[in-house]
Amino acid sequence: MKRPQGIRRPSRREAALLVQALGAILRVRMHLVRGRHHALRRLIESHSLPHEPALAQAPRADLAEIAWSVRNAARLVPGATCLTQASAGQLLLARRGYASTIRLSVPHQADTVGKLAPHAWLIAGETIVLGGTATDYARHRPLHDFTLPAPSAAHAPTT
Repeated sequence: MKRPQGIRRPSRREAALLVQALGAILRVRMHLVRGRHHALRRLIESHSLPHEPALAQAPRADLAEIAWSVRNAARLVPGATCLTQASAGQLLLARRGYASTIRLSVPHQADTVGKLAPHAWLIAGETIVLGGTATDYARHRPLHDFTLPAPSAAHAPTT
């Protein structure tokens, strides 16, 4: 079958990233569908982080790879919401030994009166990895953080 013009075949590296992301998304999705939120947190937290704080900060290239692979693999999974994607991204970062935070938030002003519209963000250091842009984030009020810090980190990142 001939490939449509403008669509290229992914490289081996990109294909491997997509497969890893798809596996993480499916695993996270199954935990969330079954209501096993605590088991999901234990799974993510079970990945040991490096003991050297310098290694706990993910390089921008790694953050971009994970964001790209999770966003694209999520298109194949029905119900891969922002929480699913943020959790899968955090799992993939943890596997590489990097600290990150899933931040749950709500908009300052709801689109519909009386309707809560929570959102999940994946943040590594000061970088929003998944969830939207800094402009989108500025329109939200943080509710709760699920932080996966490096062992030597004394406290969670601030906003």
